[in-house]
Amino acid sequence: MRFVNSGLAVRCAAGCALSCVLVGAAVAQSNTAPSLSARASPVAPTLAQAVEAAWQRATQAREAEGQTQRATAERVAISSLWAAPPAVEFSYRDDRWQTSAGRRESEAGLAWPLWLPGQRNARGAAVDADVELSQAAVQAGHLHFAGLVREAAWGIAAQKAESDLADAQVRSLHEIFDDVRRRVKAGNLAHADALAAQSEALAAQSAQLAARQRLSASQSQWMTLTGIAIAPDLTSVPVSDGAAVSPGEAHFAVETHPDARVAALTVERARKRLDVVAATRRDPPELLLRIRQDTPGRGESAQNSIGVGVRIPLGTASRNQPLQAAALSELDVALTTKQRTEERLAADAAMAQAAVHTAEQQLEAERQRSALLRERAMLIERSFKAGETPLPELLRALAAATQADTSFARQQVALGLARARLQQSLGILP
Repeated sequence: MRFVNSGLAVRCAAGCALSCVLVGAAVAQSNTAPSLSARASPVAPTLAQAVEAAWQRATQAREAEGQTQRATAERVAISSLWAAPPAVEFSYRDDRWQTSAGRRESEAGLAWPLWLPGQRNARGAAVDADVELSQAAVQAGHLHFAGLVREAAWGIAAQKAESDLADAQVRSLHEIFDDVRRRVKAGNLAHADALAAQSEALAAQSAQLAARQRLSASQSQWMTLTGIAIAPDLTSVPVSDGAAVSPGEAHFAVETHPDARVAALTVERARKRLDVVAATRRDPPELLLRIRQDTPGRGESAQNSIGVGVRIPLGTASRNQPLQAAALSELDVALTTKQRTEERLAADAAMAQAAVHTAEQQLEAERQRSALLRERAMLIERSFKAGETPLPELLRALAAATQADTSFARQQVALGLARARLQQSLGILP
């Protein structure tokens, strides 16, 4: 009987210890990230480090970098003295195919496009809007990958919790099987009890292997996402992961969310582009500078002259209306997107707050259920020691207690994930 008692103690102690650790992690997840592992090697990354690693591996990072470079190049372009690249002209004429009197005419010219009034400032404002939008897009991209990293990290935490519980269950049932087998040899129990105990131990071992496989799959997905072999230890003593946010906290400022900021800056860029269209009602005028050399005939001296002119294109409706319609359409789409984005973010934040509140209530219910079933298993174990309860009843009690412990562990992770999703919905980075 000493072994049966030890098996239950191992299972209950393991379940209690794991539950306490996970509760601490779930409660501390309100804007928290894990500290570095106490072990010298390997060192677990923080959530912030994992997010940065995932971002650096993403194609979105290259796109954001390219957008910034394009905006920088455009800013350099509008700092030039001409509105478009200058053009060089060359021409030559003679009369060799007509009178052949030796008359020649050579001309070289330079066409210099000029800025229209207000066009340069309008394009400069549009470029500034592009730069701000590219910077905001980087922040929004970080937030997007923070969500992926949080989901993956808590997924690993859930699989790790189930794997640890499966390990404890295997140890407990193997000890029970060893004790039952000794009692069968002593003639105190029937051989059928040994078969039942062995069957439960094998079932627990199969569940253990399945839990380890799921944990390995989650770790592989983490490696693919971040390129880091180790996930943050969410059960360790946490460090700050942003400002603390409780589910009851009100007055969520939608406009401070990175996605809302991107939407707002997209509207601003559309307005600036509309201003550029308004300031560019025609193609840029050109300042023309020409040098001409005329030779009246053979034996006569050449005559040189310099000419200055201006070429002014005319703005027509066929040119301007399509450009203005495109700019107005872009602005209308941006305004609609901004409104829908703000509505979505507000709804997501409200749902995330409700999910945290529900998860807290579910956790308390699972905690009570787990404690009750553990106590019931201990009482049945005492009855089994006294010979008043058969082995199948004890095994059923152990299975129920294990299932309750597993549900409790899952709910602890669910609470941590709900709080992480609340941070995500509020736009809080690790």
